[in-house]
Amino acid sequence: MGLVTGLLGLPLVPVRGVLWLAEQVLEQAEDQFYDPARIRAQLDRVDEARRSGELSEEECTEIENELLQRLMHRRG
Repeated sequence: MGLVTGLLGLPLVPVRGVLWLAEQVLEQAEDQFYDPARIRAQLDRVDEARRSGELSEEECTEIENELLQRLMHRRG
């Protein structure tokens, strides 16, 4: 990178930093969203809510389907 190019690009350094940080945050959020251990724990909580009557069978089925889609998405 030349001196002139470096100086002209200097004002963009904060923007690049923010973009890099946003990418890191997104990656971490996706890792947690698709984490199999977290999904299994959520499935367990749904099962407990079903047994306790907190959620109806239809609600549980809908939530379980969404969680299973997330689990399968990570593998695909």
